[in-house]
Amino acid sequence: MSSREGVTGTGRLATGVVWALLLLGLWLWGREVTDVRHGFTTPATGDMAAVGRPPIAAMPPAAEPLKGARPQRLDIPGLGVQAPVVTRGLDADGAPDPPPYDQPGVVGWYGAGAEPGTAGTALMVGHADTETRPAVFHALGALRPGQTVRVVRDDGRIAEFTVEDVTVLGRDDFDAHQAYGARKPGRAELRLITCGGTFDRATGSYTANVVVSAYLTGTAL
Repeated sequence: MSSREGVTGTGRLATGVVWALLLLGLWLWGREVTDVRHGFTTPATGDMAAVGRPPIAAMPPAAEPLKGARPQRLDIPGLGVQAPVVTRGLDADGAPDPPPYDQPGVVGWYGAGAEPGTAGTALMVGHADTETRPAVFHALGALRPGQTVRVVRDDGRIAEFTVEDVTVLGRDDFDAHQAYGARKPGRAELRLITCGGTFDRATGSYTANVVVSAYLTGTAL
């Protein structure tokens, strides 16, 4: 997403309304991602101590964004993750829909947003667990700044991202812009999102989201 210069009068009002609606939808998504439709009662795991760690001393420079292509697979070498990616749309509440619970090893990409490797923020979401076993993003919170995330695209290229931070955002004070907004305009960025915190029996959901922020630093064939 990019802003337009020179918008005046009615144009400014329309732009403001669009942004307000977008942030509202993303906030609803944040709540949807934390919802647990089944009764799994153990807390989501992951290295919560990773939150707040300072970035490593020498982060690589950002690479130029790529042309558009759809994601096919997500690889996180540090976690041993190789997961197929499926395109997801909006659910009945108007929020991007995570993968079905019977596909715990699948990652969902919000297809109406940026494609991984293009300028903007590509959004991917996966489950932390099921009723009986860990799911694809079970250990997402253990990622550290400087680690690599790769997205295999349908144009034959592999977009290589470098993690810059891992954040836990509480459900009750979920900040949509912090979770989904671009950190630096013009970069190709990636967000990986899953459940975090502890399971709240009263609401049937987890208390937080784990959000991994990464940016494009290279490509491979």
